Amino acid sequence: MVNPPINQQVYRMPLRVSREHIDNLDHVNNVVYVSWVQDVADAHWKSAAPEEMRAQCRWVVMRHLVDYFVSAVEGDELELITWVDAAQGARSVRHVSIQRTRDRKVLAYAETTWCLLDPVSGKPKRIAPEIDLVLRSERGE
Repeated sequence: MVNPPINQQVYRMPLRVSREHIDNLDHVNNVVYVSWVQDVADAHWKSAAPEEMRAQCRWVVMRHLVDYFVSAVEGDELELITWVDAAQGARSVRHVSIQRTRDRKVLAYAETTWCLLDPVSGKPKRIAPEIDLVLRSERGE
């Protein structure tokens, strides 16, 4: 699912490709895309969740699946669009579509499985409905 379902709330983050993102093949390195996936997830969480909620939660990645379609190059203006599926236990799946703004071409798409941890015990904890609601609410830059 490269684009969010209709009626799905999304978070959007603009990004400009800079020289530091470019590898020896003169395009954005694949590892950079993974870092952007994590960056947009973190920005969404910080934007959507109140501080007291964030203090009670720690998120860890369990799995990244990334499909690369088109290379990004220095100077490209991108938009990272993310949305979250309904939580299942301690896990939730986050989707990220990385699009070039000038033509809306999807450059990469990722599905990441996140696990919620208790900040004290470090053990997985069920995602409460209020956390799920925050993650699936519309916010964005």
